[in-house]
Amino acid sequence: MSEKYAIGDSVVEAVYDQTGTRNPLIEALPSRMPTESFFESMRSYPVLSERPRTLNQRKAALAQLPTIFTPLPYMYSIYDSLFRMLEASYHTLTSRESAARINAIFADKTSAGSYSTQAQSGALLGTPGIGKTSTVKRCLSMLPQVVAHEKYLGNPFYTKQVLWLYVECPSDASQKTMAYNIVRALDLAVEGNHLDYLMRSRSTASSAVATYIKVLCMTYHVGLLVIDEIQNVVGVAQRSKKVKPLIRFLTELTNDTCTSVYFVGTTMADEVFQAEEYLRRRTRGPRLLPFKPDAGYREFLSSIWKFQVTERSADLTDRISNLIYTYSGGIPAYITSLFTEAQAQALLQRATCIDSEIVKQTADYLTIQPPSKIGRGVSISDFHGIRDGSSDEKAPETEESRDKDMDGGKRGRRVTERDQLDLLLALKAGRLSQMLRENDLIEELVLC
Repeated sequence: MSEKYAIGDSVVEAVYDQTGTRNPLIEALPSRMPTESFFESMRSYPVLSERPRTLNQRKAALAQLPTIFTPLPYMYSIYDSLFRMLEASYHTLTSRESAARINAIFADKTSAGSYSTQAQSGALLGTPGIGKTSTVKRCLSMLPQVVAHEKYLGNPFYTKQVLWLYVECPSDASQKTMAYNIVRALDLAVEGNHLDYLMRSRSTASSAVATYIKVLCMTYHVGLLVIDEIQNVVGVAQRSKKVKPLIRFLTELTNDTCTSVYFVGTTMADEVFQAEEYLRRRTRGPRLLPFKPDAGYREFLSSIWKFQVTERSADLTDRISNLIYTYSGGIPAYITSLFTEAQAQALLQRATCIDSEIVKQTADYLTIQPPSKIGRGVSISDFHGIRDGSSDEKAPETEESRDKDMDGGKRGRRVTERDQLDLLLALKAGRLSQMLRENDLIEELVLC
């Protein structure tokens, strides 16, 4: 829970830090959450008091599994980026001048301090299914959306400060549609009817709409604008052979109103961002790639593996772990889908638990096809910090990890629990021939 505002409250009364900045927009900002509180708030698991006994109870419990959300170390980096961009918006000259026009709290010369001339902007791009949208939405939900001001330092200060707005890029990447989406999001935040006014206005030219948006952002001191599904601009850019005016509109919005803009989407958007220098500079940020087959992946899988609703729980063996990685490509959305649907298939087949064969059937049923090329970026395994849970299970054995100990220990193959039909284990034990005959894996020829 934040020190100043309760998590989950979308509209709050301003609480000032009295830090001497003489800027109420800065002093009313929420406190930055420490890492422990952040991960505790992000974590979401279904409430299963006991193992379901009947088939209907198991199917009902199965419906709760999509509520599982396991926080990963990279998510705090996203939260920190969003928070810093939000702070930067209110340290600009535009923010200071806007507050000064509303009241006279900055009339004395001591209020003149350092400021930035431009708000920040950035981008979060990654492989589909990484969890970008869900992470950004959960990070934003930990911040109040609207801070209501009434009085500051004894002077009237009646205004609403909109900390953030979340909108999706329209499929046609239309500047006007994007503008309407922004106004609608603002209306939902402040309970206004600006969109109705805009739709009824005589002039609906793109330039007039853009000007109206800028006025609204300055009036409500919008700090951060998050644009999701930004990869929609790629198709338009490819057809028109140029960057759609939408990006330029958002850039002008940042420059004129000092509202920070954060783009979220797939790595396809980089095709547009890399085309222009001013876009490359304004869209710096992480390009997230799937899990590597390492301890981070195994830790994530272990955190959801305990939520099994079948008659009995299956052990998380290296064989199943590697199989799930092969079919999912290390993408969290595919991992959770395989885990959930495998249990559904087990219930349909009246199986007591999931196994490797059911995992294979589930992958074929879901037609999961992870991308063969994932491009350049940083794997979500490479972020270090607090992880969810304290699992001590070993990482799955792979060709890449075979010669490297993920925990920094001595090099070499990990000692892991092997399957009873493991050929190498039988060979080392001197019972390879016996094991092959017992399991009908070899035919003996008798020469007459």
